Amino acid sequence: MAGYLFRTRGLHIGSPLNSPFYGAIFLAFLICLRSAGEEAVPPSPEKPWSPPDLDQYEQQLAHGAFSNNQSAAQAEIDPEKVYDLPELIDIAERSHPQTRVAWESARQAAGALGLAKSAYYPYLAASAAAGFEHGPAEFLTEVVPGSETTEDAVLSAEWLLFDFGGRKAATTEAREQLMMADVSFNATHQQIVFNVIQQFYSYNVARQKVAEAESSLHAADTVGQAAQARYDNGLATKTDLLQAQQQTAQSDYDLVSARGDLSDAQVALVESLGIFPTTQLRVTEIPEKTFTEDNEDSLDDLIDRALSQRSDLVVVLAKVRASQAEVKKARADFYPKVSLEAAAGWEKLDVNLYNSPYVGNSKPEYGIGVAVELPIFDGFLRANKLRIAKSELRAAESELTDSRDTAVREVWKAYTDFKTALQKQESAAKFFDAAQSAFDAALESYRQGLGTYVDVANAQHNLDAARSIIVDTRAAIYTSSAALALSVGDLAKPSPSPTFIRQQP
Repeated sequence: MAGYLFRTRGLHIGSPLNSPFYGAIFLAFLICLRSAGEEAVPPSPEKPWSPPDLDQYEQQLAHGAFSNNQSAAQAEIDPEKVYDLPELIDIAERSHPQTRVAWESARQAAGALGLAKSAYYPYLAASAAAGFEHGPAEFLTEVVPGSETTEDAVLSAEWLLFDFGGRKAATTEAREQLMMADVSFNATHQQIVFNVIQQFYSYNVARQKVAEAESSLHAADTVGQAAQARYDNGLATKTDLLQAQQQTAQSDYDLVSARGDLSDAQVALVESLGIFPTTQLRVTEIPEKTFTEDNEDSLDDLIDRALSQRSDLVVVLAKVRASQAEVKKARADFYPKVSLEAAAGWEKLDVNLYNSPYVGNSKPEYGIGVAVELPIFDGFLRANKLRIAKSELRAAESELTDSRDTAVREVWKAYTDFKTALQKQESAAKFFDAAQSAFDAALESYRQGLGTYVDVANAQHNLDAARSIIVDTRAAIYTSSAALALSVGDLAKPSPSPTFIRQQP
């Protein structure tokens, strides 16, 4: 029986404190108290250590699905297929763990909304209990030995009828939290798509840098052969020959470095897909074509569209609305709550005195009533909750203002970068043509004995720079176009998004 003293129908039966039952409870409490502080911690701060059961965690990780073949099979990667950018984006959206995390977060927010709505429904509970107690019993004016058995079963209901908007505010807050989770899910897809685009072009830039380094090495070999021929004929100095050999060695070093960068870029690209980074994957090359702007929207139009649809702004706006609902909920705690309460059940009581037969009775029980609850003093708990809610609302409103300004700045920068990249491509093409012609002329003059090695070396350096500028400019057009679409909120939208660049045939 719960409690030290039990009273019913004029009979009370006490349980002595020196019962063996209490002794067993006290002993168990001492054992738990002693073992509570024996958690495994490092014995000293001087060196690392191996926690107990660490090998079990390591074995579980070792047997995880982390191999290249398993990762490729899960993502359905064909090692013989050459994937283009849309196919890579599709793989990332299907395979990336972050999309599943965001999806589960949205489902959890939907569950939280269901929890908030449950406050509108009555609460039903069924309970049953049975017990036996033996000890001295006070019956009328005598204390006699006796015992009793009890059985009861109750079905109770409680229904909150009115709470001055508390439930509505809680439901509104949960609904805004769901909106935040849903939009964050879309934002996760947008960021993943942008990362794939960025890494795709970075990989192609790295691949073109290798081709550029190979061309530079070939040019250095050509110049070195010309220097060797002139030196053999007594038309060049030893210094010219050594400088040509030095340039060849430098070009060879640059090629090795470019190949290392290509390997790193490939790992980064595969990682952006959400699969094992070393999974083998073949990727198509970007076309070497000229791009023209195919967007009639002005900067102001893009900013207006960004301020009306960007996911991060929607999230912060939902946060403001949730904070407003939290303030309303905190204010509702200052008002009474009116509930309807009802219960129906059955109770049985049997009493035994002087080892006589049990006597007792059983009967149904029921009741209904209205309860009003109004805390009078709670240690300023409600006042502090309201103060915190108001502060969080002001912070959310300031965050929305800051996010708006950040969005405008990001659109402005992305728009400027895209325009600049488009304007650079014509200058880069002219620079490359001029550098190629200058190198060819300098090399021919050097072979004919009319030019110096310094002229050839400078021309080769300018040609290498021109090749690099061509590659960087083309990649900047692609990446800045994707960055502009992301900053406006058009990237990876359910509806068709505008095209910012067009390839000329």
